[in-house]
Amino acid sequence: MAACLLSLGIGSWCLNSGIIRTGTLPTASFTGRNKFKFEPKALVVSGIRFSGNLETKASKIGATKASSIELTERVSTSAQVDQLKKATSYLFRTKSGALVNVKVEKKKESYGITVYVSSLQLSDNDSRLVMVWGVYRSDSSCFLPLEFQDSETQTTETPFLKNSSTDLMVGLEFDGKESPFYLSFVLKFMSEGRPNGLEIRSHRDSNFCVPVGFSAGHPLPLGLSFETEGLLNFSFFSRHSKGVILCLYDDSTTDKPALELDLDPYVNRTGDVWHASVENTWNFVRYGYRCKENAHLEETNVKAEQILLDPYAKIITESVSDSYYLGSLLQEPAFDWGDDACLNIPLEKLVVYRLNVKNFTQHKSSKLPTNLAGTFSGLAQKMHHLKCLEINAVLLEPIFSFNKQKGTYFPFHFFSPMDIYGPSNTLESANNAMKEMVKKFHSHGIEVLLEVVFTHTADSGALHGIDDGCYYYKGSAKDLDSKSLLNCNHPVVQQLILESLRYWVTEFHVDGFSFLNASSLLRGVNGEQLSRPPLVEAIAFDPLLAKTKLVADCWDPHDMTAKEIRFPHWKRWAEINSIFCYDVRNFVRGGGLLSDLATRLCGSGDIVTGGGRGPAFSFNFIARNSGLSVVDLVSFSGHKLASELSWNCGEEGPTNKSAVLERRLKQIRNLLFIEYISLGIPVLNMGDECGLSAGGSPLYESRKPFDWNMLTSPFGRQITQFISFMTSLRSRRSDVFQRRSFLKPENIEWYASDQSTPRWEDPASKFLAMAIKAEAEEEEENQSLADPKGNLFIGFNASDQSENVILPSLPEGKEWQRLVDTSLPFPGFFSDKGVAVAEQMPGLVVYEMKPYSCTLFEGSSPNA
Repeated sequence: MAACLLSLGIGSWCLNSGIIRTGTLPTASFTGRNKFKFEPKALVVSGIRFSGNLETKASKIGATKASSIELTERVSTSAQVDQLKKATSYLFRTKSGALVNVKVEKKKESYGITVYVSSLQLSDNDSRLVMVWGVYRSDSSCFLPLEFQDSETQTTETPFLKNSSTDLMVGLEFDGKESPFYLSFVLKFMSEGRPNGLEIRSHRDSNFCVPVGFSAGHPLPLGLSFETEGLLNFSFFSRHSKGVILCLYDDSTTDKPALELDLDPYVNRTGDVWHASVENTWNFVRYGYRCKENAHLEETNVKAEQILLDPYAKIITESVSDSYYLGSLLQEPAFDWGDDACLNIPLEKLVVYRLNVKNFTQHKSSKLPTNLAGTFSGLAQKMHHLKCLEINAVLLEPIFSFNKQKGTYFPFHFFSPMDIYGPSNTLESANNAMKEMVKKFHSHGIEVLLEVVFTHTADSGALHGIDDGCYYYKGSAKDLDSKSLLNCNHPVVQQLILESLRYWVTEFHVDGFSFLNASSLLRGVNGEQLSRPPLVEAIAFDPLLAKTKLVADCWDPHDMTAKEIRFPHWKRWAEINSIFCYDVRNFVRGGGLLSDLATRLCGSGDIVTGGGRGPAFSFNFIARNSGLSVVDLVSFSGHKLASELSWNCGEEGPTNKSAVLERRLKQIRNLLFIEYISLGIPVLNMGDECGLSAGGSPLYESRKPFDWNMLTSPFGRQITQFISFMTSLRSRRSDVFQRRSFLKPENIEWYASDQSTPRWEDPASKFLAMAIKAEAEEEEENQSLADPKGNLFIGFNASDQSENVILPSLPEGKEWQRLVDTSLPFPGFFSDKGVAVAEQMPGLVVYEMKPYSCTLFEGSSPNA
């Protein structure tokens, strides 16, 4: 910012110190980063317009009663004015109704400024009109010094002349190298009767102010946009700020802006959006904003002089002091997507693996180069593990730029991945590495879904200080006390979220999103619950998001609990089913009701039924990134873990007792078995396939990096193979396990151990079996298959006693084959081909189910 010698404004008290210049006017030039020097340059001030044939094209930017400014672009079409590049006109109104038209004309190396005044009557013959003017950038009350000849004033006076149309006119010319800046002026009547002059201001009682070397720009799109001829358009929302300063940096080695532009509210503001179009003649590399006199600034931790990050910046860089972030003026590099396209895997066929990008490959056992470990590139290198599990979708824990102290669930920016996920720990490398990862995953049939947090931000460095009254809740309710809870259904925040989602889909080819703390998306601008929240509806019907998966997850990172709600869906929104998790855990440990288990097995119709949704809209999980891992669920319990519904299987923590270890292994098999044979989408959490433990801690911070050596352990080998088998089974029997619609009631029969009716509401009942008949239409659709679909029988025994199960009779030519019995030793507890079950007598098959076990039988031809 240019140094200011005196804090002078253009006013009657300072006009007396000005001098009149009629033949020679200054031009401006920089002598250093912070010195702005004006030098004399001859310019004839007359009533003759710039020669040439001008064609006018007009568009209004704010010609309202509040501003009365019109913007007109004049483009040269004559060879006589080759140097004239563009003319922009600003029209003002004085209090008396006179019109002041200012034309700013861009030439090759200079700017010509012509001021016309019309409809202004001079009071007498000796009256004359002068323009008292100065230039400024960052502070309209502090003009840059006019250092020419022997003057030390910051303003100068230039007389008007009459042109051929009787309008009054004055012309100025400035060297183009010094742009951008503002020309600010007032008019003054000078006469013998008024030696001090009579000041004329705009109808707003303010100075006339026009940008030079930059234009008003346009309010949309928000953020930074690159235009033709090297123009950069900046657009920034702030309703409650009295002023906004655009800060530009010409290198990355200092936190001091090279140039600051105090955006004029009547030229550079449309509605609540501040905007400017700047020529990048200085080779600026970064930018930020400062908000002046923000009505909500005192309620935040943001200081008035703090530089604020553009919420819509696509590339961000950390400041030299590492205390805040700035937007980058670099264009995003082009990426060759080749023939990559949206996989659009049907929702019901998804098999999801949730992971943390850093923890997945950070451990030294990944054997990746240091620069790849814990990055998107490292994740792409380990895709073979996902293929072994037969996964076709990964759900990445939040990757948006986040607060390093609080973690991934507290973002401060919604348009950039965290820089640590790039091989060189820069945002540019993170961008490219993520695109390469998505492209590689798509080529192998794996979709990429993102967990996203749009309900709160980090406590600092995010949207704070821009317009907290719009971006954040300011209610007095207990759950609205946080200064970082986003006002999601406010139109401004809604627009930000939609633009962010579209960006990740169009620029990164992301296939879907899981929205954390989704219950808060239903909150109105005053904290009230909405039955039809505009944001959720807008996301559901957005055309650019039409092929993406949308999943509501009501888990709240603030209090680590799930909120169960009726989520409005418009046939588009699926849900992370935490009730499935709790009911299955409860049953496997010997509690709960049979009716609860049956509901989860059949697709959680109590949650996703009606309105065009089916079981495929239920995302089922046993363990997630918070709470206990699967191996800890069967190893730790106690009153502190009561909410986890865990059971230590007879001894707390690590043990060498074979009976306890065997029981724990069966329980892990049972939990995973139920997850994969239930209707809905199974979601496996990172590390559960190899027994990753957090030592019984349910805290997210206690989760450890993935240890790749554990995959080769006996536990890792058998569980990984079992999950792969169950995934293949789901695909082979898609008629049952991969359905968008619910099973028909007439095709399901429920049994107690003696084939009696289950005691649904009896807490003491711990055995349930279900027989599923293959639907005729499904068989017809698959007549060409070598392996026709057969009936299924599935048993669940959560008691500590064996149960003799009578399997229902099969059609002639079919026999029961055991596919799974979780009580058997590895590798015999599951089989692709199946093991025939002998009949005790013709038409009667009785099978002994061991304690804490699950079984699966399929009716097949003997030689199938």
